[in-house]
Amino acid sequence: MATVSHSAAVSHVGKVRSNNQDSGYAGHTLFVVADGMGGHAGGDVASAITTKRVMQADVAYTSAQDAEFALQSALIAANAQLAETVFEHTELTGMGTTVSAMIVLDDQVVIAHIGDSRIYLLRDGELSQITVDHTFVQRLVDSGRITEQEAMVHPRRSVLMRVLGDVESSPEVDTSILTTLPGDRWLICSDGLSGVVSPAAIAAALSSGASPLAVGNRLIKETLDGGAPDNVTIVVVDIEDGALRTAEPVVVGSASAPLAFGEEPVRNRPLRLPALRLHPVRESHFEPDSQDYLSELIEEDARRLRRRRITWLTGIILLVLVIAGAGVVGYQWTQTRYFIGVEGKNVAIFQGVQQDLGPLSLSSVYEETDLPVASLRVYDRQQVEQTISAPSLADAQLIVERLENARTP
Repeated sequence: MATVSHSAAVSHVGKVRSNNQDSGYAGHTLFVVADGMGGHAGGDVASAITTKRVMQADVAYTSAQDAEFALQSALIAANAQLAETVFEHTELTGMGTTVSAMIVLDDQVVIAHIGDSRIYLLRDGELSQITVDHTFVQRLVDSGRITEQEAMVHPRRSVLMRVLGDVESSPEVDTSILTTLPGDRWLICSDGLSGVVSPAAIAAALSSGASPLAVGNRLIKETLDGGAPDNVTIVVVDIEDGALRTAEPVVVGSASAPLAFGEEPVRNRPLRLPALRLHPVRESHFEPDSQDYLSELIEEDARRLRRRRITWLTGIILLVLVIAGAGVVGYQWTQTRYFIGVEGKNVAIFQGVQQDLGPLSLSSVYEETDLPVASLRVYDRQQVEQTISAPSLADAQLIVERLENARTP
């Protein structure tokens, strides 16, 4: 059975940034990289809060589906926590973070992703990018407007379309369940690595046969050699057959230090709505005067609105179908029941049940007999007037026969 054998997490502030806004975690079965944004006062807080919240999902699961739900729920809870933090500390308005996380469960890997941090898989010497960047330039690549090579140097390559933060209460998180094999090596990294070091160089480092920690340090050095304009965080995970991992969890980056920011929260502040923005973006990379950028954002919002409408419409249709189906099944069941009652002046056998649903009657006369109600004994007449239930037509006919035999001469 494939499972985690070794892992490592490393992080570096880089050569330009004054503080590390990345966070990373290599746990027992959970592995996370979060890349914060929002300036000096917010990015480190966002990634640290999110990572510490997601770390709570590092527990045992009985199925990959349970792990997927738990991981997605943790990210949504982290998003709510970020919004609450911004409400209490207005100086943090605009902070956000990307998250790429995975849980290894036997021979399956559960992935959750939002933003432009990445998850790679090295299998049999071949490197594959597993996640898709939620960036403006990735949209341009997907639409065929620019190439992958052009995206690497595009001036708006860091503009994000989706992140966790204080803007959306229900952010869209990509999740998936994949199969992992013995010999697989997984890499989670912030864009401080993928934006500087080429995929070929990343593949070469992962294929070197060195330990996860050595590979992480090698990639950090290559990032520094390339100028390291951003923080860089790397988590490397090795999968082996039947391995038993006993290493303690490792936390790196801003999540490894206690949170310290701003003044004490003022809980009596009036309710403040977040500033109206189309999407959160990295500091210094927001250029609202770009028509292409704005049109792409508007198109993205339109896509989200259509998806939400389709989801709601689908849910409503399914609910109506379920209710209608239950109604049909329920009505069909009522037509298997019978009871004895009065039709005009005679005893009659009714098909259905004695109740009505508003204007809808759940019974009808199946057979009107020649037996007058007035000819019945007092007790039998009262019973018939109140109706006598019968589980089947044969039972109903037997009841009528008994009433006829016992009637007053």
